Amino acid sequence: MWFDRLDLLSRRAKWRVGIFVFLVVAASIVGSAYILKPAPPDRVVLASGQQYGSFHRFAARYKEILARSGVTVEERMTNGSEENLRLLEDPESGVDVAFTQGGLAQSMGAASAGVVMLSSLYYAPMWVFFRKESPFNSLVELRGKKVSVGVDGSGTRALANSIFALNGLNGDNVTMLSMGNDDAIAALKKGDIDATIIVVGADNASVLRALNDPGLRLLSFEQAEAYSRRLPFIARLTVPQGVVDLGRVIPPRDVTLIGTKAMLVARKTVHPAIVTLFLDAAREIHSDQSFFEEASEFPSTAPVDFRVSADADRHRRFGPSFLHHYLPFWLATLIERLIVILVPVLAILVPMFNYLPQMVRWSIRSRVYRWYGELAMLEREIADDHGTSPPIEQWLEHLDRIERAVAKIYTPLEFASEAYTLRQHVDFVRQAIVARNPAQPATKAA
Repeated sequence: MWFDRLDLLSRRAKWRVGIFVFLVVAASIVGSAYILKPAPPDRVVLASGQQYGSFHRFAARYKEILARSGVTVEERMTNGSEENLRLLEDPESGVDVAFTQGGLAQSMGAASAGVVMLSSLYYAPMWVFFRKESPFNSLVELRGKKVSVGVDGSGTRALANSIFALNGLNGDNVTMLSMGNDDAIAALKKGDIDATIIVVGADNASVLRALNDPGLRLLSFEQAEAYSRRLPFIARLTVPQGVVDLGRVIPPRDVTLIGTKAMLVARKTVHPAIVTLFLDAAREIHSDQSFFEEASEFPSTAPVDFRVSADADRHRRFGPSFLHHYLPFWLATLIERLIVILVPVLAILVPMFNYLPQMVRWSIRSRVYRWYGELAMLEREIADDHGTSPPIEQWLEHLDRIERAVAKIYTPLEFASEAYTLRQHVDFVRQAIVARNPAQPATKAA
């Protein structure tokens, strides 16, 4: 074995080998720890939405599921998608993960500010409600009308602005009011406004109340395909006849909508283990079939308008690791970190230990070969000197110094023959020096 070779070394040499191995191991561990992400946090801040909105309701589910793994989710309630992105862009906000929707990346500049998509969660249609007695056939007919477009900072307002721009609508020709969903529906029924726009999932309570209200109607987007071609984050959706209430046939006919996707986004620096937990929770919460979603269609890492997290995409393709599948989150994470540290250490130590016997042999032989070199130079100097007064004394002093050094070399029995040969070579050179001056006694220096 390689460690048997250590017995060939002197005590000082053994110390040198031990220090060398220790430094290599320490450098490997420090290097691995430097490039390795820190341990996953046990607390994450999630920006959600308004008190009675879908994002707030889903945030409660995420808190419950991540708590099983010992991670506390602190919810930060906001006005919605646009505000959530601003919080993610602000390094001082403390927000790590947030709900948002498609259509905001370019306008907010979040795509270039370190925000990545973990997953899309469900379709968020644009619901445009109006009173039965004041029907609309297209968005263009909203010109000159009072329209609720969601509160400031919400995804509803951001998407409405994008869609309005395609129809030549803006604040100059439409009175856009900032109202919450429930307040907007109430104002619409009273006649205080002409229409309300809501961008939420189909299970939103405000939307369901409006769909079941006989006095309200839902705008059908006949040009839905054109919208999806102009804006890549827009999807064409259909509310089937009777899907809300088959008995009362609500809606009375198929309604075509446009919409985007609700997403879970995060800072690109969020820990991979946290990404895994959120994706597992998203699969548990959002994988059921609904009005627009097929079973298991969501969560998805198909791009919407944010760059997809590499950790999220890897998790989608390969699923949870073996350790996370069978072990508690904290234990699986700990073992993964140990593996990441130990693998490079072993990758360095195994080859090093394989070469250690050769290093030991080289270390021992180098002590002998060093003096072989000096002896060979002295021998060459003697052979090349053809003068009548050779420096005999100088040669003998040099040879005595070599001989004293050779006598002090520690050589294990395995290498004794090489040291013995060197001593013989010293005697041969001494004889060559004496032969140049027969009067010089062939004594060795003390």
